[in-house]
Amino acid sequence: MTRVTTGQSRRRILRAAAAVGAVAVVGGLAACSAETDEPGDDDALTSIRFVQEWPVPDGFWIPWVVAKDQGFYEDAGLDVDIMTPPNVAATMQYLGTDEADIAFTTSVDIVTARSQGVPVVGIGAYGTSNNWGLMSKTSEPIDPADLEGKLVGTYNDAWSNAQLSMMLASVGKTISDVTLVTADSSTVPLLVEDQVDVITGITNAEGSELESLGVTDYSIAYSKDFGAPDAPVLMLAANEEWLSDNTEAAQSFMEATIKGLNYARNNPEEAIQIFMDTYPDAQTLEFTQLQWDATAALFGEEGEEVTAANLEQSAEVWQNLVDVSVEFDLIDEAIRVEELFTNEALKK
Repeated sequence: MTRVTTGQSRRRILRAAAAVGAVAVVGGLAACSAETDEPGDDDALTSIRFVQEWPVPDGFWIPWVVAKDQGFYEDAGLDVDIMTPPNVAATMQYLGTDEADIAFTTSVDIVTARSQGVPVVGIGAYGTSNNWGLMSKTSEPIDPADLEGKLVGTYNDAWSNAQLSMMLASVGKTISDVTLVTADSSTVPLLVEDQVDVITGITNAEGSELESLGVTDYSIAYSKDFGAPDAPVLMLAANEEWLSDNTEAAQSFMEATIKGLNYARNNPEEAIQIFMDTYPDAQTLEFTQLQWDATAALFGEEGEEVTAANLEQSAEVWQNLVDVSVEFDLIDEAIRVEELFTNEALKK
């Protein structure tokens, strides 16, 4: 395998999966406890610190940005602080220590962090399937068997490498059969400028960015069709120790978040404008529109109400993720799936 690194001036809004290799074991892990603005005041709001998956706001945040703007959290007795981390690795570090209570993260981040002793647990799936794959400017999705000798634009994170490895392994090939071109920012410009043959990404990030740049004829070969587990890429997670002491607050948070999700799905133009007003410099309006359209579709047909059941997690999906994480050296040894998730926050 040859790896070429290319500097990209264009900021990448969101990677297909977080840089899981950077998650560190943080000493002195401490549980977070919910705080109130004015202890003893029955009308005080419960504070929840909600750290995000990426240091730049993106359209995935729309449900909770809307829920906060529309007062859904306040109505539920919550004061939610939507925190932007300084870097990708900080999300799990914040959640594992007394810096955050809930996080928007990735399924593989939860697995890798848990394997290192960080007390984090998934509390809700953000989507129902794995929408990661190989994108190319071809009329038909590229066959991984045809990647030998090709240039693949990707990111320097363990999950991207593992997903690509799985796809190649399914057709009897390995990473050494391709040349990786690692993007510091977005893989999208690499494909747009014909610097690579394919790029890695997810439909509602890189796919939406391609469309916003006028590349509407791209195709995608999904990793789930070539050996990768069909596990949602993105998740909501909580500090396990905080959750055990604040189950009711977590349930109220999830209920209000689902309310924000439904509001955004039913009123997309208003929801997108709320996001743009809140984060005017984050990304273009066109990108945000395309990203939210693609993201909203992950939760069902237009007009269908999203319920707690849409965010529930299954042991089977987590087990598949653990198995491939061990097989492709994302973690050293298997983890009991019961340690990775709970649906208790969805039971209010």
